[in-house]
Amino acid sequence: MSTTASADILSSAETSERSVLLLWMIFTGLSVFAVVVLWRYGLLHLIVVSDRTYISSVIGVLYILTCFHCFWRSRAIAREGEITRRCRALLSAPGELRGLDDVRALPGGLVPDHIRNLVMKAQAQPAGRIDQTLLLRSLADRLRGSNGFGAFVSDTLMKLGLLGTIIGFIIMLAPIATLDAADKAAMKSSMGLMSDGMAVAMYTTLAGLIGSILVKIQYYMLDAATQRVFSDAVMLTETHVTPALERKS
Repeated sequence: MSTTASADILSSAETSERSVLLLWMIFTGLSVFAVVVLWRYGLLHLIVVSDRTYISSVIGVLYILTCFHCFWRSRAIAREGEITRRCRALLSAPGELRGLDDVRALPGGLVPDHIRNLVMKAQAQPAGRIDQTLLLRSLADRLRGSNGFGAFVSDTLMKLGLLGTIIGFIIMLAPIATLDAADKAAMKSSMGLMSDGMAVAMYTTLAGLIGSILVKIQYYMLDAATQRVFSDAVMLTETHVTPALERKS
């Protein structure tokens, strides 16, 4: 019965750890489908052609690069989750003290490195309670890695959209100063410039808002997966590693 329960726990953990890549692929697939639909109906081409400042194109390129970064980080977190699961299986087996005696048997990764640091700390300090607060903070920072890049890009896309809005309004309002109501040709040209400026303002704002929202969604899922891996590492060390090291000392 205990073997079945352990197998269920490991299977659930493995599914949870790999879900970050699955969610990223589903989300990216839906995004690609939306882009194809917009391109099919000419809306994407209209945005690119109407934006004379090319800010919308810059936003699109930056969003694509950010998606690749999020994929790279999602793979790293999924790999760390898998390594944590393997460490849990090794340390939950009978004779876990032997596994701690030979920490080189643990797989490579951030969580095994944390366990090795705990073993070194237990060997260096006198017998007593092992406080891993500082080591856990270091582990959290290392797991988080460059996840903050997502917040930076999301804010940058929003500001690029606002920049396009300001430039668009400048283009739209510039002809008003020299507008002559009696000159029909000048009036027609000014209306065209005002229309172009409004298009720049609206399309860049739209691209910035949509890009910022999509980036936030991706990195929210990535942060949630990172937090799950960190929680698994805390539970693993608190329930298996530190009690064994304290009993041994």
